[in-house]
Amino acid sequence: MLPRVVGPNRIYLGWHIAWVMFLSGGMTVGMTQYSFGLFAEPMESRFGWNRTEFNAALSFGFISSGLMTPVAGRLMDRYGVRPVMVFSLVLISAGFAMRPLVSDLWHWYLFNALAFAGLPGVTVLPAGKMVGLWFPKTQGRMMGVVISGNNFGGLATVSLATLLIAGAGWEWAFLAFGIIMAVVCVAALVVVRDGPDEMEAEARRSGRVELLSSGGEAVLESGLTLREALRSKDFYLIAFGLTAANFTYSGILTQIPSHLEHEGYSKAVAVGALTMVAAMAVGSKLVFGRLSESIGARNATAISVGLQMVGVVMMVMPGGDAPGMVWAAHFVYGLGFGGLGALIVLLVSESFGLREFGSIMGMVNMSMVISLTSGPLIVGALFDVTGGYQVPFGIISGAFALGIAALLLSKRRSERLEGGAEGTPRAGESGSA
Repeated sequence: MLPRVVGPNRIYLGWHIAWVMFLSGGMTVGMTQYSFGLFAEPMESRFGWNRTEFNAALSFGFISSGLMTPVAGRLMDRYGVRPVMVFSLVLISAGFAMRPLVSDLWHWYLFNALAFAGLPGVTVLPAGKMVGLWFPKTQGRMMGVVISGNNFGGLATVSLATLLIAGAGWEWAFLAFGIIMAVVCVAALVVVRDGPDEMEAEARRSGRVELLSSGGEAVLESGLTLREALRSKDFYLIAFGLTAANFTYSGILTQIPSHLEHEGYSKAVAVGALTMVAAMAVGSKLVFGRLSESIGARNATAISVGLQMVGVVMMVMPGGDAPGMVWAAHFVYGLGFGGLGALIVLLVSESFGLREFGSIMGMVNMSMVISLTSGPLIVGALFDVTGGYQVPFGIISGAFALGIAALLLSKRRSERLEGGAEGTPRAGESGSA
């Protein structure tokens, strides 16, 4: 029997939490990835670095992020989202605020690694748990809304960084980033709540009867343990597919401004193309989040990666530097690119549940370190050797194709349950994805 429900008397706390998730993940991704390429020319000019040396900071950053992900995931499963999220935001704020002190290449690597160490604790890990807990009936579309913050962050930080670099210098741009993340940290400390009892009490206060029928505890206890997931071949297929897909973040997105400027376009056009990718990606997350509720996150992810592959091929094919083709290529790429951020979390949640989501997501992220760290090095080295982006972008397109194949070979959790592969579902586990 459902507990008595008090009529609505305030805005549902879940919406406040969703906005904090939107801003924390979005601003972090915008500052660490979307804006990264904008600092290349001023810092290379100041310190005499080449593109490989500059891009290597991304590799160190993604190594840092990958190593911290399983740690952050395990701590989140044990102690909750809020303490991990707040500490992660402190690391990110410090990593940006200290960058004006850079005087040697290793300083650049160190501060970049520090900021990236906080990345998992403010992006996929808290989003996966908090959206699943506070919006269990509309998880796909709400994940699209929350993760669309990544692209909002791209739009906001690219514009902000461009203005600050031109008007005050790259040092002031980084300092501004550090201050913004400190403000977001305070918001997370005040707003974020992640206990199932708190969710159910809030559902009663706000009159959201549909949430009480789910049961916060049942939602969090549904799914596999890390040990069970690691015994499933689908874990490795999904990990491989997402590893291949993640070349898009380290090998494509961060290189778009540099690629277009190398092709002879102005900085304004390069920033415009990157802004269009970010803008397209906002709608893409909403579309793919809703689509995942209809066709499953696995199939939606395959479509997302396929669109990105087509977009990248269009960027480097003969005639790809023509103005019309440039905008068309980035339109198609952005359409697929946006959905991936939401779908990574939804795919892992769909496949393994929320029981030990943080730990499982942490292990998946460990595999993605391969592409996230090697992507900048591959692109930077091949650019220095070949003098262009055609070869590295072509290689990444091939990786996308392999990733799609691996994803389509994996099974949904509901399919494994129907086949008896996971045994009898636990209490509160319906067997649906």
